[in-house]
Amino acid sequence: MKRVRKTSKWVMISSVLAVVSLAAGAWALTPKDAPAKFPCVADDKLEKSIAAEAELVDFSCAFKKWEGTETLHFSISVKNVSKEPQRYKVNIFMGNGKAVGGLIPRKTKEGLVGPGQTASFTYPVKAMAEQPKSIILKISTVSQ
Repeated sequence: MKRVRKTSKWVMISSVLAVVSLAAGAWALTPKDAPAKFPCVADDKLEKSIAAEAELVDFSCAFKKWEGTETLHFSISVKNVSKEPQRYKVNIFMGNGKAVGGLIPRKTKEGLVGPGQTASFTYPVKAMAEQPKSIILKISTVSQ
């Protein structure tokens, strides 16, 4: 009799934990319920390291089709606040181990980001159909 009670307690506890963990995962945005553009994470879950020559104008997320599936896209806009033309290196690290990034501007054929100018780029995250839980954003300058 005691063995049955102990087993039923553990079954009930594990069932409650399973429901709680599923509910916690449901609070993150997915492509079906996300607005066109939304904040990527809460402010307390975003760690930023931005070069003195840059000002972050926009950092937002959206779900868009990419390679045939709905996937997370980071939109970033950076303003050059220095007196010299700049090129920026962007790194976005997510709490799940994924990372994306690149250079702004991607190619220097048409020049660098001039003083006072703003440049933007959108980074898709392959095979990511949910909102990240935390983000580290790094923006640095690239020597010309």
